[in-house]
Amino acid sequence: MRKMEIRKLQKKILREELRRRRKNSKRHRLLVTGILALLILLFAGAAFYLYNLDGMLEKDFQQAQELVEEGDYATAVAAFQRIYQHHPSFYLAPQALFEAGEVLNLYQQRYPEALLTYLLVEKDFPDSESASSARRKIAEIYKYRLRDYSRAVVAYQKLLDSGVEDGDRVQYELGDTYFRLNNFEQARIEFESLFKTWPQSPLLPQVRFRIATTFALEGELKEAEADYRAVIREWPDDPFAIEARFGLAAVLEDGERLLDALKVLEQLRGVYPNPEILQKRIEQVKERIRKKKKAI
Repeated sequence: MRKMEIRKLQKKILREELRRRRKNSKRHRLLVTGILALLILLFAGAAFYLYNLDGMLEKDFQQAQELVEEGDYATAVAAFQRIYQHHPSFYLAPQALFEAGEVLNLYQQRYPEALLTYLLVEKDFPDSESASSARRKIAEIYKYRLRDYSRAVVAYQKLLDSGVEDGDRVQYELGDTYFRLNNFEQARIEFESLFKTWPQSPLLPQVRFRIATTFALEGELKEAEADYRAVIREWPDDPFAIEARFGLAAVLEDGERLLDALKVLEQLRGVYPNPEILQKRIEQVKERIRKKKKAI
């Protein structure tokens, strides 16, 4: 009798255990199914976000451009910078950062901040088209805004070495920057390099004129005269031919060839763009001639 009761009890316990397991198994399956469904939704949402991310960022970029047109420069800069900061791999990120620099530079005149922004474009996106444009802006800010000619020299040399299309103009800027540093010898080297490398450049009359001027400033009157005359002879219709004639007169005067200098100046009447300065120089040379005659 007792054995039968024990067996019944065992069967009851077994049935309850099986029932419990089936219940837990069903709950487990529901839990797993729910988690899988949630993961699918999350992945689907992420995929949808990523699929549409470029479109959303393009819209953000366009809105930032519109802010510039509306004159809301501070907000535009922040919008461009957000694109770069949060999505640096986005294909418009280099341009967005560059545009932030443009607003700081051209519209807000915040030159140190613009410079740092352009430098960041060059650092983070060295192979992009924006980096090439940024290098030019860096050189221009150093030279024309901050007047840091030593750094401008480095920037223009780097730009020149990068193989830009308008290498003659960059070479000219490099020479002019050395000129502003009063390093006339190096300025002349850069100008002469331009003359040899780009023999068809439209800058040649101006370059030859600048070479003559470096010689004149160093007191090399013979060399200066030769280059001024070269400008007059080779490009007679160029505006720099007129300037070369004025420079030639100065060199002749410095060499005490006063009558020759006066003749050159007199021939500039009616063509020199600043007649007041021309008249002053003519009177100056005439006065020196009178004094020299009296001394004799």
